[in-house]
Amino acid sequence: MAIADYLNPYSAPPLPPQLAEMAEATRTLHQAIDAAMRLSGMPYLHPDGGPTVQLDLLGSKRMADWQEGKVAFLFEGEGCWSDLPQVYARYGTEPTRKLLAKVRELEAASSVVLTDCGAQAAALLMDGVLERGKHVVVSRQIYNKTRKYAEWSQERLGGTLTVIDQAEAAELDAAIRPDTVLVLAETYTNPLMRALDPDALSEVILRRRKADAPDVRLAIDATIASPWGVKEPLLTRRGIDFVFASGTKSLGGQDRDLWGYIASNRSEFMNQIMDIQAFRGGILDWRRAGAILDGLPRAEVAFRTRCANARKIADFLAKHPLVDGVFHPSQPNHPDRAAIARAYALPGSLLSFRVADADEARTRHFCDVLAMTIAVRYALSFDGPTTKVNHHQSVSEYFTPPAELQRQGIERLVRFAVGEEDSDDICACLNWALWHHEAVTAVEVEQWQAERAQSLGIFGT
Repeated sequence: MAIADYLNPYSAPPLPPQLAEMAEATRTLHQAIDAAMRLSGMPYLHPDGGPTVQLDLLGSKRMADWQEGKVAFLFEGEGCWSDLPQVYARYGTEPTRKLLAKVRELEAASSVVLTDCGAQAAALLMDGVLERGKHVVVSRQIYNKTRKYAEWSQERLGGTLTVIDQAEAAELDAAIRPDTVLVLAETYTNPLMRALDPDALSEVILRRRKADAPDVRLAIDATIASPWGVKEPLLTRRGIDFVFASGTKSLGGQDRDLWGYIASNRSEFMNQIMDIQAFRGGILDWRRAGAILDGLPRAEVAFRTRCANARKIADFLAKHPLVDGVFHPSQPNHPDRAAIARAYALPGSLLSFRVADADEARTRHFCDVLAMTIAVRYALSFDGPTTKVNHHQSVSEYFTPPAELQRQGIERLVRFAVGEEDSDDICACLNWALWHHEAVTAVEVEQWQAERAQSLGIFGT
C-alpha cells in the first residue's frame, strides 16, 4: 500500500504502513537507527549509534517493569533505584550505570548516586538526610561551600548547627546531642591535610546512636584521600553512613569532567536522595560518564604518581631553610600520624606550606613569582596533570578576618597541588622562587603575566 492510501481521515488500510513505502528522509533516518541498534545491541534513538537520553522501549511493559523495580528498591530497603536500567537520562544512562557499579565497588557500598559535580553530591546528601528543627555537626575544615550549604539548610529548616574545630573523637562526642541527625567531616582536610581517624569516629557514632542520639549519621567527604588512599573502604565501618566526593579530582584526574558521587549502605536514604535528584536534576550525563569510566585505570596510576611526587616535594620543603611548616600526611611530625599509619594507604597529592617570615602579602607575591616558572601553574584545584599553586587566603578565605585565619591556623599558606611532572623539576622551581621571589617586583610580575597572555593569545589579548 502507498502512504497516500493512509491519508484519508475516514478510513485506513488494515495493515500498518511500511517503512519501505515512506519518504526518503523517514527511511534513511529509521533504517540508520535500526542498523545502529543491531551493531550496538542498545536501543538508542540516534542514527550514529551513540547513547541517547531515552531509549526505544518498544512498548509499555519495560516501563511498567521499571516502575515495579523502583517500588521494590523503595520498600525492600536494599539497594538504590539508581541501579535500574535506563529509561530516561534524567534517572541515569547505561554509561552512568557502569560507572556507578565501579564506584560502588571502590567504596564497598550497596548504593551509589552519581552527580554532575561534587557540590551537587554534598547538597543532595543534606537535602535527603536533614530534618526540620534538628541538629547538625560540621567540622570547620570541611569544604567551605559544603559548610555554607549546611548553614543555609539549617536556617531554612529551623534547625541548629555546631561547628567543631577538628573531627576528633572527643570533640565530636561533646558536640553530638539527642537531636543530632548528621555529622559532616572530611579527610584529608584542605588546606592543612589533617586525617580523621575513621575507627575512632565510627565508635563515637555507634555508641551515641545506641545511647541517646538514635538518628545521628556520619558523612565523610573523601575527595582528597580518594578510595585509593585508604587501606579499607570507609564504609566498612558501621558508624560511617555516607561517603561523598568530587570525582573531578582523583577519580577523574584530568581537569576535564566535573562529577561527584554519594556512596552508602543506607539504602533508605539513598532512595530519598535519588528521588530528589530525579526531580531536581544534577545527574551525570553519559558523555562524561563514558569518558570517566574509560579513564579510570589511568586515573589510578596518575593519582599514585602524584602522591609519590607530593611525598618527595614535601620532604624537600621540610628541609628547606626558607620554609616554615609543611602540611602533608607523609610528614613524620603530622599530628594524625598514628591514624594515618593505621588507616591510610596514600598521602594525597595536595600539600601546603609557609614561606619563612612571610606575611600574607608576601606569601601571595611568592605564589605569583612561582607561577612564572611555567612548570607550576597558578590555578584553583588539584589532582590534574599539572602542578598548581595558589595563595589560600586569596582563593578560599578572601573575606575572612585575619584574626580568624590565625585562630584556625590557616594564615599565610601556600596551597600546592602536585602534578605528574618529574618531582625534581618542581623542586627546582620551588627552590628558585623561595630564594629569588623578593627580588622580583610586583610590576615585573604584572608585565610577565601580560606578555605571557599575549604570547598565548588568551584572556582577550
